[in-house]
Amino acid sequence: MAERPFIPQMEPWFGLEEKAEINRYLDEGGWFTEFKRTSQFERELAEYTGAKHCVVVNNGTVSLTLAALAVGLQPGDEVIVPNYTMIATPNSVKMLGCVPVFVDVEPETLCLDAALVEGAITPRTKAVMLVSANGRAPRAGIAVFERLCRERGLALIEDAAQSLGSRFPDGRHCGLAGEIGSFSFSAPKVISTGQGGALVTNSDVMAARLRKLKDFGRAGGGNDLHDSVGYNFKFTELQACVGLAQMKKLAWRVERKRDIWRRYQQGLAGIPGVALFAQDLAITTPWFIDTLVTRREELMASLKAGNVGSRPMYPPINRQQAYHVSGDHPVSERVGREGLWLPSAAQLSDNDIDGICAAIRRFYE
Repeated sequence: MAERPFIPQMEPWFGLEEKAEINRYLDEGGWFTEFKRTSQFERELAEYTGAKHCVVVNNGTVSLTLAALAVGLQPGDEVIVPNYTMIATPNSVKMLGCVPVFVDVEPETLCLDAALVEGAITPRTKAVMLVSANGRAPRAGIAVFERLCRERGLALIEDAAQSLGSRFPDGRHCGLAGEIGSFSFSAPKVISTGQGGALVTNSDVMAARLRKLKDFGRAGGGNDLHDSVGYNFKFTELQACVGLAQMKKLAWRVERKRDIWRRYQQGLAGIPGVALFAQDLAITTPWFIDTLVTRREELMASLKAGNVGSRPMYPPINRQQAYHVSGDHPVSERVGREGLWLPSAAQLSDNDIDGICAAIRRFYE
């Protein structure tokens, strides 16, 4: 495989459609700040997910921070977050002065372990931030988290950054079980606007709060009357143009992501030391191809020598220097040692995947 072009672990996919959308907008002489195309992008996302409201913002970390503000979190409040996630999840509430409390995840799904969440609740706990890892729902069931948060008076915020195109077993799109759900459109996501985030909710009250929070606390643009404190986390029309073009490709990408996972499943079957995390392809869209492997660093070096990129999965957050808090989290610690993302871009060809699987098989043989 050394003679073929390098296959990155992930890359965005923009084409002529995005260029045409941007050119059409530029020909109209727009101001670039969010306006009609942003509203259209929000409507299409709301329709796709089945949400009553969608609010887009400048990135998927700010979206989580705004969700925390909208549900009323205050400095000193504890927020339960998974110890396996992108560090943006705890950082989003740490920015408000909240205290992230790290809880381990289920070994099958890498979503929060409901029993451990219940044991971590204290009088200072005010919210649970549930991450649908790689589009997967908790094995315990989303209803368990809804009931727990309702009974304990906690806000349920969904970090569904990786989950556009994924649903819960009851048919609801990921992001719609909590009071607010958050998606990301950063470069590696299923669709991308370079940077960007979206918040979905079925609550009129939450939607109104989010719109004011992202726009200086005013009820609408074009005035300087503020009845609450807000910030500047607005989108841009250029991002919306890209997003609208990407939305036209979303249905195809969802199916292609599932086909890619199936191809890997077939190609990696029976290799000792390699285990794919399972996906229910009837309801989930695999964002990345996530695996547990033995001799991870050696495998990565071998793949790189053959022009194939890979990437270690998230290390346990409690052990990262940014937080460095004690705790026993065996599942996330194992992922930190053995977790590996294989090439996952939607534009991978079947031949690419077959070659990657063959290289992995040769390594372990």
